[in-house]
Amino acid sequence: MSITKRCLTITAAALVLTTGCSTMNDDGNALGYKPAVRNTEQVKEEVGGLSSRVLEMLGVKGKVTEPGPDVEPCERSASDSADYYKVSHPWSLYGVDNKELQKGMENLGRDLPNQGWKVVKNGKDASKNQNPEILAVHLKTRSQLEATWLKGLDGHEPLIEVTVYSKCFLEP
Repeated sequence: MSITKRCLTITAAALVLTTGCSTMNDDGNALGYKPAVRNTEQVKEEVGGLSSRVLEMLGVKGKVTEPGPDVEPCERSASDSADYYKVSHPWSLYGVDNKELQKGMENLGRDLPNQGWKVVKNGKDASKNQNPEILAVHLKTRSQLEATWLKGLDGHEPLIEVTVYSKCFLEP
């Protein structure tokens, strides 16, 4: 699978985790919470900053894909007329061997709680390869993190895929 396709797959997974299931809450929306009114540029800076700190926590010197945070629509119910958005920052760390990537995942799992994140999963994903993955929520911003170590067992280059994304919000 190409890096671009992997990034799109992670982005799709991020969308599922961000929007959750389609049950309604008391506000009548599919999100399960009432999105705050937030400035898009501020949310992009927030997510970009969190994402940069995740890279620092990995502690691995490798190559990193370039695209920065981007804005995309969130799911909404048919009865909800508001347009909600989220900011997502998918990227990959590659160009190093699996031994370095393993150290990076260990560093991340250890350091996230010290940097204001609650780790909700540090284990294997549901894929055939059972890739190591870390899922976490930033306690202050409620942004979410998905990090998956793809060891290259399928013949592709080993890498760590990371996506940091905001909660859904309403533009002013």
